[in-house]
Amino acid sequence: MKTLAIFSPGNNSYSETFIQAHKRLPFKIKYYYGGELPTKMEGDENMAQFSSWQRVKKKLNNSFTFHEHALINSLQKEKVDYVLAEYGPTACAVLKVVQYLKIPMVVHFHGYDASIKDVLTDYEEPYKKVFAYADSVIAVSNKMKETLINAGCPADKIIVSVYGPDPGFFNNHPLYKTQQFIAVGRFVEKKAPEVTIRAFKEVADKYPNATLVMAGDGELLNDCKKLVNDSGLINKVIFKGVQSSAEIQTLMEGSIAFVQHSVTAPNGDSEGTPVAILEAQAAALPVISTYHAGIPDVVIHNETGLLVEEGDLDGMAENMMKVLQEENLAKKLGEAGRKRIAENFTLEKHLNSLSKEIARVKSILQ
Repeated sequence: MKTLAIFSPGNNSYSETFIQAHKRLPFKIKYYYGGELPTKMEGDENMAQFSSWQRVKKKLNNSFTFHEHALINSLQKEKVDYVLAEYGPTACAVLKVVQYLKIPMVVHFHGYDASIKDVLTDYEEPYKKVFAYADSVIAVSNKMKETLINAGCPADKIIVSVYGPDPGFFNNHPLYKTQQFIAVGRFVEKKAPEVTIRAFKEVADKYPNATLVMAGDGELLNDCKKLVNDSGLINKVIFKGVQSSAEIQTLMEGSIAFVQHSVTAPNGDSEGTPVAILEAQAAALPVISTYHAGIPDVVIHNETGLLVEEGDLDGMAENMMKVLQEENLAKKLGEAGRKRIAENFTLEKHLNSLSKEIARVKSILQ
């Protein structure tokens, strides 16, 4: 079995389930993390301490840092056949190492790395070098593909592969009888949780039994709690914190719709294709969201969910009330969404697409 090294800046982040899912690719997986230039390997967290700096300088010239040398030795020791770099900046940081070892590399962009203005500016030239060396570049939405082409990536190198939800969500059986809405995600600018809360306020004014459950944490959480308090929504908006996949499935099963008002943040940061939206549709919940990034790739307005333009708070509120007003609408949209995800956007399809691309890359070089 061939060996695939996955390079990721972090390890086991609750909001990066898509990267953890890549450990299920059909290769012998070596997972490296600990910064854009990885300094640790799962199962060998002290890999960078294997030798003294003096031995480093004797073996390679001074153009390599200690950590680059440690990574080189680890990749050689593990007989790595291919590299999957998670995020563009990670690919830039490891490029010198993989070029030295002549290891083929696939680069997976996810969101901020292909949207934040400063990132695109700071990495303009490094990205071009990565695009020249990489055998394939994975984008998670058609919008991201356009951005990468504009950044200099050849179109024929880009593969659009949308993540898939945890298969467990397909086992959900919502009854659509409650007036509970659910939002799952980090409390950050691009997810605009405060807009969701303000839209829900309009709903709660007309439907006093309606509730909004919000799962996750992040820098805007305290601001959102204050907004809830100031808006008189205590006991109507429930903050659940970080939840496990099983806990989220349970929350979704007791909800009537999933809500997320994604927007482009002032710094340009935007979504890729939000995993939580895929999970909600797999769980047969209608998605009430925005025409943003990869969301319209996976949510079809008036067929599997209801979409509004970014910043349309009133439209968001109207769509939330619509699923409460129109009998069977939530069920109709939710079931159509589950069917479309099952046919087009499963985790199995994503992993198969990615594994075939990695295997194809190696065959070209042989």
